[in-house]
Amino acid sequence: MGYAILGYIFEFVKKTLNKKEYKVFLEQLYRLRLSSGLRQSDLAEKLKTPQSFISKIESGERRIDLIELREICIALGSNLKNFINEFEKALNESR
Repeated sequence: MGYAILGYIFEFVKKTLNKKEYKVFLEQLYRLRLSSGLRQSDLAEKLKTPQSFISKIESGERRIDLIELREICIALGSNLKNFINEFEKALNESR
C-alpha cells in the first residue's frame, strides 16, 4: 500500500512539472532574480547554498517548498505575498 501512495505522489509531481502554471512559476522566479540584479551565484551565497541549487530550481530540475520560496523571495528583496500576487497576474495574462 505504501508503494501505491508513493506512486500516486510521484505521478502528481510529474504532472505538475509539465503544467503551464509551473513554467510560469519558474519564469516569475527567474525574473525576480534578474530584477534584483543578482546572478545565481549571488543568490546562492545569500542563501548559503551552492550555485547549482539555484540552477536546478530555475531549470525545474528541483522543486522547492513554501519555506524555501519565502527564503528566496526575502533574499531577493521581496516577500512571498508580492511573489504570489505577481504569479497570479502572470497566470492570468498567459491565458
